[in-house]
Amino acid sequence: MFTGLISDVGTVRSAEQRGDLRLTVATAFDVSAIDLGSSIACSGVCLTVVDKGTAHSGGWFAVDVSAETLSRTAAGLWTEGARLNLERALRIGDELGGHIVTGHVDGVGEVLGSCPEGDSVRIGIRAPAGLGRFIAEKGSLTLDGVSLTVNDVREEKDGSTHFAVNIIPHTAANTTLGKASTGRQLNVEIDVLARYLDRMLAARSH
Repeated sequence: MFTGLISDVGTVRSAEQRGDLRLTVATAFDVSAIDLGSSIACSGVCLTVVDKGTAHSGGWFAVDVSAETLSRTAAGLWTEGARLNLERALRIGDELGGHIVTGHVDGVGEVLGSCPEGDSVRIGIRAPAGLGRFIAEKGSLTLDGVSLTVNDVREEKDGSTHFAVNIIPHTAANTTLGKASTGRQLNVEIDVLARYLDRMLAARSH
């Protein structure tokens, strides 16, 4: 379980194809405090730490990314040099400053464009098919692991859903969303409460 509050931006040092894709990620985390088998959200994807260590440039950890994960997440994340939003799993007693995040990606959105709005930047996103009904104005979701509030939702004539979020300067400086250019793919996780409410309503209708 996570909160969507990013605590480091790591860099993929290597990507090696084995049975799964083994990533080694450079991090500012204190790796001595990270247990093997623990979970770290990498740009919104909950992955298991399978190795760790230190080098002259700092700490690193390794994760295995399955073919299923590769097929269901944003392109360009799992390559050498890619920057990943990192969050360690929530512990009992931690402050829940964002919202409840599972680290399970529901779909891949696409950046439609961005524009300045005060000191912030407003980003427009095209929601993947089937997710529009879960996105509500002033509701929460995560983009590449970052907890955000939806500011605007529009249903388009072609059946797609467009929504907008504001990236404040702190978020832009401390996550990868500060460089969310047009056409970029983003991992989308809907609010877990919306997912369960939809399931309950579907069960009631049968």
